[in-house]
Order: sequence, then C-alpha cells, then structure tokens
Amino acid sequence: MGRVPDETPPLAGAIVTRSKAKQLQLKQDQNSTTIPTERNKTALPPIEEETDQMKDDSSRIIAKNSLDIEQLKIEQGRDSIIQQTIAKVLKNPVKGSYEFRNGLLYKLMIMREDCNTKKKLIYLPSSMINDLLQVYHSDPLSGHFGVQRTYFKIKNKYWWPNMKQSIIQYIQSCLPCQQYNICRSKKPGRLQPIPPPEGPFQLIGMDYCGPFKRTPRGNQYVLCLTDYFTRWVVAAAVPDCSAQTTAEALFNEFICRYGVPAVILSDQGTHFHNQLMEAMSKLIGYNHTYSTTYHPQTNGMIERFNATFVPQIAKLEDKENNNWDEFLSPVVFAYNTGKHSTTQYSPFQLLYGREPTLPTDGPMSSFTFYKPNDYYEQLKKSMKLIHGYARENIIRKQHQYKTQYDKRRPDPHYAINDRVLIRRHGMKNKLEPKYSITPQIVIREKHPVDVVKDEITQCETRVHINDVRPISVSQSN
Repeated sequence: MGRVPDETPPLAGAIVTRSKAKQLQLKQDQNSTTIPTERNKTALPPIEEETDQMKDDSSRIIAKNSLDIEQLKIEQGRDSIIQQTIAKVLKNPVKGSYEFRNGLLYKLMIMREDCNTKKKLIYLPSSMINDLLQVYHSDPLSGHFGVQRTYFKIKNKYWWPNMKQSIIQYIQSCLPCQQYNICRSKKPGRLQPIPPPEGPFQLIGMDYCGPFKRTPRGNQYVLCLTDYFTRWVVAAAVPDCSAQTTAEALFNEFICRYGVPAVILSDQGTHFHNQLMEAMSKLIGYNHTYSTTYHPQTNGMIERFNATFVPQIAKLEDKENNNWDEFLSPVVFAYNTGKHSTTQYSPFQLLYGREPTLPTDGPMSSFTFYKPNDYYEQLKKSMKLIHGYARENIIRKQHQYKTQYDKRRPDPHYAINDRVLIRRHGMKNKLEPKYSITPQIVIREKHPVDVVKDEITQCETRVHINDVRPISVSQSN
C-alpha cells in the first residue's frame, strides 16, 4: 500500500503583541546557547527586530512559524496514551494504522475514498491541542471561521482522537465568535400562547404603527388597539406618539366608547411606559402590563394587524395628496366586519351579536318579538353560543400554531448564576458585537423570561430566551 513521503506541516501563524514580542526576544537572548536545551525550545520562532509597524501599540504581528519538531517529540513523550501507542507500534511495526519514525508518532489515514494511498498525519499530543486550535481558528489568517473550515484546514496535517469534537468545543467556547456570530437556526424558546379571555375587552393589545408621511391633517402615526377575544380593532390617526397623545387617544377613542378594559398589553416604549400612563391606569382602574423588550411575539396579535392594514391603506391612498388617514376608518371597518380565520366569526358579530349591514347588502330581514325583553333574551343566548364556539376555535388554532412553531426548536432553561450573553438591538455599526460585550449573570428565572445582571455595571435587564446565548469560555481563550 502506497504512502506519501514524510511531511512536516507548517504551523499557521501566531499573534504576538508588541509587549509579548519584547518579552520573548529578551528571553531568547538570555537563553540562547550553541546547543538548544529543552527549556528554550518553544513552538514560536525567533522574533525579528521591531519594525515601525511593531512600534504601534495597536498593531499586531503575524510571524511565520514552523513546527518545533523537538518540542513535539518532548510533548509526545509526556503523553501517556501516545507512549502506549508507540509501544504497540514498536512491538508490531508492520500492522496497524500508526507509524513511528524519527522519534515521532504518525497516524496513517486514507484521505480519499477513490485512493488507497495513506497519508501520514502527526499525532498531536493533548497538551498542544489548544495552542494549535488557537492558531487555526483565532489567528487573523484563520479569521475565526466555523467548525468545517477549521476542521478541513487541520485534517490533512494533524490527527488526535475525537479531533472534530475538540474543534467544535473550542469554537463554541470562543468568546468573540459568540459575541459576533448570528445563529442561523431557529431561535430558541417555544411558543407561549396567551390564554384566550372569557369575553370581550378583558384583554386588549396596544401598539403604534408608523411614522408615515405627515398628512395635511397633521397625522403621522396610528394608535392601534385590538381585543384579544373578539379581534375587534380600534385605530386612531394621531400627529405624534407622545405620552400625552397616547393617553388622550386611548381615553377618547376606546374607553369612552367601549368602557374600561381589564388589562392592556403593550411594549415598553416610552409612549406607553411612563408616569402619565401609570397614573391613568390607577385612576381609571385597568391593569397595564408590558411585553418583553424586543420580543414582539408577546403582543403578536396587534403586530399582525399592523402588518395587515398598512398595505391595504397603501393601495387606497392618493399618493399625490397623501391622504392615507382618510382611508383608515374604512379599512378598519372592513377588517372588523370580515370573518376572522382564528375565531371563524367576524369581530363585529362577536361584539354585537349580529352580522353587520353593509352598504352593498339588500333589504334586511325583519323579526317580530312579542315581549320587549324577547330580543334581549335571544341576543344573550346567541352571544353565549357564538362566544363559546369562538373561544374553542381560538384554543384550537393556538394549539396548531404552537405545534408548528415548536417543531425542532430548542427550548433552553437557564439556572440562577448561569453566565450568558444577551442580544444587542439597534446597533448601527455593523462591526459592533451582536451580543453583549460583558457576560451577564442570571439572577431571576421565570421561563421563558429571565432577569440578568451585568457583571461589571450591575445593571439588571429583563430578557426573553430568544435573545439569550449561553457562554462557555475556556481557560485557553
């Protein structure tokens, strides 16, 4: 069986800072002798004299480096597993997948399925694995690329047991990679549906849509409110999204027409989370709760409506006159009078107990009730019936959504004192880390929302597990 000649693969490159270069140069000058000793044999080559570039404190030097064979022999001699393998090879040098030559142990590997030629790969001692991985992953010439690229660079030069797993673990524990890399798989965290209310206006979602182009009426935003039971929508065009405007629109457009809701759910924007809105909730008597920051799924129903009505208005508005706010009420009416795919009823019917009469409809059917309260009793029975059906339909549809959403989706649970990184949102500079620069400590855990504390600033943040990444920083990093 053919074998390729002996090869001594070059070690990629080592990163040496200015101060480190001085230390290594001084140490080499002190230890340099005619005959190299075990103490002064290192995996790094002699450091050249400082150049102008090296004198820059922020500069880094990429020095060409070759493998120190003598140091490799020493480390193989210290590795008990390698020594056991060498003993077996010396006892039976003909058979086996190893070769011991010139004081080095090699692994014989067939690199291609269509070729029986075996290639000799240096059996890397466990003590040198982290140093090698730092060169082949963290070095600027290696670029912090992923597992596959790193593995294919190493596999034709070196070998050690469980090499692929070692590379995976090393890269997973690389802090810069965790701070900058974006996960391409499904975000962690399973769907947590909000249990449907028992009736109308027990829970409403509130959110802003905009800014749009300012209209002649001065409007630039739309405040949207959606009932989680009937799916009834109220939308008000407003000039801005200040706390004062929000409070006035909520009071005039919703509370004065439909009464006080039990709970209002919104995000943590300053237009919702402020002293005025807090005082209003206490004065009028509703509970105002907030979704997790940067997790719009919590208030997904209102987010979905926002995504629905914007293109509808865009189709109707006069682009020259910029009159989108004139079409807001008709579009909302069309939505409220249409059959909802989740409840299987229109929001109008679930709220009023009857189907709406549209301008395009023909003459209405007439009903005669012999007693004044007959209509009320009939309406009450009808409302109870359709509300029950609608709630069952909501639960069934939520189960379907959850089953589909949760397929092959990780659902990590974090414990108190776990060290994690949290996603940074709104970063304008594309070269900035995507995750927090400093580790965060989990101090309160209520799955799927955790409260973390910055190790340095001690600031606390409430965060969904979608935006949490566990960290495992090895000592070598």
